[in-house]
Amino acid sequence: MKQILKRILNEQSRAARETEGFSLIELMVVIAIIAMLATAVGVGMFGALDDANVAKAQAEISSFKTALIAYKIAFKKLPASGEGLNALVNNPKKNFLDANAVPMDPWGNPYVYTLEGGNNFTIVSYGADGTPGGSDLNADISSANLAGNQ
Repeated sequence: MKQILKRILNEQSRAARETEGFSLIELMVVIAIIAMLATAVGVGMFGALDDANVAKAQAEISSFKTALIAYKIAFKKLPASGEGLNALVNNPKKNFLDANAVPMDPWGNPYVYTLEGGNNFTIVSYGADGTPGGSDLNADISSANLAGNQ
């Protein structure tokens, strides 16, 4: 009787061991599905980040335009190209930006300010690649292309 009971218990425990857990194939399928979902989400998030960087550059250029108009009202002239946007923050009379330094564009490059003819200015971010020209994320973002240009 004792041996029969042992045999029954051994068979039950062996059957339990064989059915416990997941097989290697099941785990690989689950990992593959998770990887595909993570890739899909990641691609979507990078696209949203790119769009946000472009929108941020446009908003900062618009802010610089407003500050330059205030500068022109205060001093009856615009800063020279050599002074650049730093004239908005390195001015002993007034700080025209809510910052101690001119921010870099979203890609870590400086904004480029040029004064043309004494009254017309252009502010440009050269995009993700930091060089003039380009397309898509490398396209220039210019104050001349934004609504409400002076």
